[in-house]
Amino acid sequence: MRSLIYAHRGSSGDYAEHTRAAYLQALADGADGVECDVHLSSDRQPVLIHDATVDRTSNGTGPVASHTLGELRNLDFSSWKQVPVPSGYGTPAEQFLTLADLLDLLAAAGREVGLAVEFKQPGPFGLELEDTVLALLAARGWEPAASRLGAVTISFMSFSPDTVRHLRRSVPAAYVCQLLADVDGPAVAEAAAVLSPGADAAGLLRRALADGEELVSTGAAGIGGPGVGYLRAHPEKVTGWVELGSTVRAWTVDDPADAEAAYRLGVQEFTTNYPKRLRGVLAGLEGAPAGPGQVVPDR
Repeated sequence: MRSLIYAHRGSSGDYAEHTRAAYLQALADGADGVECDVHLSSDRQPVLIHDATVDRTSNGTGPVASHTLGELRNLDFSSWKQVPVPSGYGTPAEQFLTLADLLDLLAAAGREVGLAVEFKQPGPFGLELEDTVLALLAARGWEPAASRLGAVTISFMSFSPDTVRHLRRSVPAAYVCQLLADVDGPAVAEAAAVLSPGADAAGLLRRALADGEELVSTGAAGIGGPGVGYLRAHPEKVTGWVELGSTVRAWTVDDPADAEAAYRLGVQEFTTNYPKRLRGVLAGLEGAPAGPGQVVPDR
């Protein structure tokens, strides 16, 4: 079976992440699907941005949750990348996207495509984020049983086991991904930035990781989403999930060595900033015979 490639925040190696240009390039690159991170604006609109603040990826400052959608659209989310945007990919003012905007882009692609929506938790609105996204999809005709909206198959992801359990009330396990990463300094710092002062961010993350691993191992989450660091540190867990029949979607796979390691463990789906380049790497692996001591997984 051919490996599936998801463009991480679009083809974000080429254009600013989460922008119109990045997603149009991902479709042009032949990505099987695209990934996005979702927050709510102050007026409760699902918008595409990774961080809890706009500082890193725009010319603005402050929490996403303190800006209205109109205010976010007035910010420049593409110039920080210092890459010119082709005229066919929209003006600078058209680069910021809502989830609804991205759904429109994917519907216009004219082919089957996957969409992986990551819910950023913990956040200021709690599970209202997930409910708002599901309501938006339902209003547009999303079919939960097959998790399809026209030609778009939608899966949902989070590092938060609470989010995964909440999603499972209305979404089949096959379309719910528990993201997994070992607890390190950057992860603790990111969590601490959105938690109450004095909260035990490291402890919270460790408990979430243990809960998340159990959700994947029991099949409550049908997709396991290990980062490449986790995958290399815990290969036995990855192969165990594959043997149980779970889908494994690894992130963020840009290095050919990481792609080969993941492929050899049986990973079926790959999230990358460079979908076109990774397709070439995987094509070589899928067509290559097993070397001494290696077994190519039955795909």
